[in-house]
Amino acid sequence: MTSLIPPVKILRSTSSWLIPTVCVFLCSGVALAQNGQSAAKPAQSNATVPVLLLSDIHFEPFWDPGKAAQLDAAPVAKWNAILAPPLSSGRQQSFDALQQGCNSKGTDTSFTLYRSSLEAMRIHADGAIFVAVSGDLISHRFHCKYFTLFPKASNSQYKAFVEKTVDYVIGELDASFPNTFVFLALGNNDSDCDDYLLDANSSFLKETGDEVIRNFPAAERQDAEQTFTAGGYYSVTLPAPMQNARLLVLDDLFMSNNYRTCAGILDPTAADAQIKWLDNQLAQARVKKQKVWVMGHIPPGVDLYSTAKKLSGICNGQKPAMFLSSEKMAEVMARYGDVIELGIFAHTHMDELRLLRDSGHATPLLPPVPVKMVSSISPVHGNLPSFTVAQIDPLTAALIDYRVFSSSNLTGDNAKWTEEYEFAKDFGEPDFSFSSLSNLIAGFAADPSAKTKTSQNYIADFSAGNSSLLLQMFWPQYVCILANNSAQAFQSCVCSNAK
Repeated sequence: MTSLIPPVKILRSTSSWLIPTVCVFLCSGVALAQNGQSAAKPAQSNATVPVLLLSDIHFEPFWDPGKAAQLDAAPVAKWNAILAPPLSSGRQQSFDALQQGCNSKGTDTSFTLYRSSLEAMRIHADGAIFVAVSGDLISHRFHCKYFTLFPKASNSQYKAFVEKTVDYVIGELDASFPNTFVFLALGNNDSDCDDYLLDANSSFLKETGDEVIRNFPAAERQDAEQTFTAGGYYSVTLPAPMQNARLLVLDDLFMSNNYRTCAGILDPTAADAQIKWLDNQLAQARVKKQKVWVMGHIPPGVDLYSTAKKLSGICNGQKPAMFLSSEKMAEVMARYGDVIELGIFAHTHMDELRLLRDSGHATPLLPPVPVKMVSSISPVHGNLPSFTVAQIDPLTAALIDYRVFSSSNLTGDNAKWTEEYEFAKDFGEPDFSFSSLSNLIAGFAADPSAKTKTSQNYIADFSAGNSSLLLQMFWPQYVCILANNSAQAFQSCVCSNAK
């Protein structure tokens, strides 16, 4: 697809009251290390390689409503020429009216911001061996905006416009990173029905899958086509110089509490099939001694924002709000702590970490799975757009360090993208392993008032350029989320110590 960004040739390979709970977790880890039951840490290589992580692009094709009709009529190859300035007369007023009519809060990624972010990624992620995008390619309230602008349009016309928008977002990434694999997960907004609505085995998944996997190795393309069409998930070998490592990509929209089919029916079939597939893939990887990354969009565990509204009832029998409809995905992942080197999720638009712990199903008890939650390109929550450049050990597939880069403004107009922070410098840990995250979480738990430099760094890094009052207010409860992925474990962490 055409791009305004000229191609560049880059050489790449194809509260103290929380201490008891955390102490139980940490002491278990010490005991495992002493009795030799935890997986031995393999030797690391001497050099790392860069990988680009980004999420929640939420590209907004309706940012200039006066151009919507041209976009609707044109092939994707002509979109850049249409989207580029000059702007339509009355753009701001038209867009504000569209936002208000669709009850949209905040602004997603405009053409200018997307172009600016891609240019910044090319500079700061130069030499990345692959790009990992953890979902939500298109803007919020997409369905409402389209039919507000095209009230007489058919569903087939809407579906075609959604597919063109997805193709545009993927095409611009591909054009910005030639000769580099771009691996994508779908998010809850990425549907040709509406937010959280999607059918398995749909034409949308088939057509989107064709774009996502077209550059995969020929030997893996057929299986990826089948699974993506079935439910938006796939397995792929991570490229050299990564050694004996795989990426498993999920479409966990099907596992969301809010998921329904396009007809509005609650149907767990697609989620169950995907969980079974994930379990089988991880079992095979264990036999082959492969290291695995698992990438999805919606994270497992407790939804802090929804739970904060009812925290007073958590210790009186009220369950916390969970991102997913069941804990099956987290349970499966946690049973393969010896196989999964890293989990990558997003959805909250914030920069976060997690540990997924096995609840005793495995014998011996396995190490937790470190999870990196990637911040957003979209500034919809008032955050500065940002992306992550990670440094990976190609021998072990371990995440060693990463830097987050953010824009100087929310619009991308004449923006400067600079380093927001570096993990190693802000947190003083040698890597993003389960042991390093355990140390961090223990420190957070011992600091319920968030007064230490490390706690303050985490709060500052949580949302680029936008202080998080909620995180400050509910810091001890938030810390409980970090290493307690089940509702029961979270309740135990909050309530047993609150007494």
